Amino acid sequence: MKKIIACILMVGCASAIPDQPTARIEFNAPESYPEGITYDNASDVFFVSSARLGSVGKVTPAGVYSPLINDPSFKSTYGMKIHPDGKRLFFCVSDANYSKFTSPDTRKKMARLIGIDMVTGKKTDDIDLSKLTSGNHFANDLTFDDQKNAYVTDSFSNVIYKVSSGGQASVFAESPLFKTEGVGLNGIVYHPSGYLLTVSSGTGAIYKIDVKNPKNVVRVATDQFFMNGDGLLLVGNQKLIVVQNGGSDKIYELTSEDNFTSAKLSASTLAADRFTYPSTAALAKDKVWVMNAKFSELTDSTNVPSKRFEIQHARFIPLPK
Repeated sequence: MKKIIACILMVGCASAIPDQPTARIEFNAPESYPEGITYDNASDVFFVSSARLGSVGKVTPAGVYSPLINDPSFKSTYGMKIHPDGKRLFFCVSDANYSKFTSPDTRKKMARLIGIDMVTGKKTDDIDLSKLTSGNHFANDLTFDDQKNAYVTDSFSNVIYKVSSGGQASVFAESPLFKTEGVGLNGIVYHPSGYLLTVSSGTGAIYKIDVKNPKNVVRVATDQFFMNGDGLLLVGNQKLIVVQNGGSDKIYELTSEDNFTSAKLSASTLAADRFTYPSTAALAKDKVWVMNAKFSELTDSTNVPSKRFEIQHARFIPLPK
């Protein structure tokens, strides 16, 4: 009898777990391979970047894509954020790996922060970060603090740059903890309590950096490491969304009750959701949406480049406490 009851309970639990992928916003942007995503509540559109073409476009919730700026000199565009003024869109520009327009003079050497008018697409800011430190460069993601300063991760040099509200650029944080082979520091967010959180694709660790004292760098104590961790998204003051690709292709929710001295894994997406190399995430109307970058296609020279891409809803299933 006990075995029968156990089987019934197991079937009941299994049937409660969704077995179909979540909602997707499909859009047509041939060969673009978008990596970065952000959402503008005022206009109700997503902005997406392009690791392949270096363009930036916008996508409506109905899946209508329209280009905002096309500039082959950008090579590849990655992480993006709307400026606190609500008028400009900022994004990272590099020539790290997948650009159709790569060239010897820019490959692994370019690191720029570009700002454009969100309505017209006209370039408003162009800040060169590549001269601030030696070595290879890959400006990958950015965030803004409450003083309108920008912070940019360099995934090859493994430093964080700061660009002041007036446009002055400097190396903000560097630490032995950041050092790794290949792609290192990646997604980054600013916490209102006055610190940055960033994930390293290479070490799988999440780091906390004091904005007032950038030498104060510590690893956040977590249940696991997030190898190939990519985009980060802060939801409220206690929840951090971590996007992981490179084979795992899952989205995790971490919860902290001690100001991110530590963080517990509280929820995750399911394998059934079938994300395809997810890269970055954005919050739109209280839902987390994730860009499916499909970068696995770019490592196979026999693949025909995709024309359609998807922004996918991240459905989080709570994990046992």
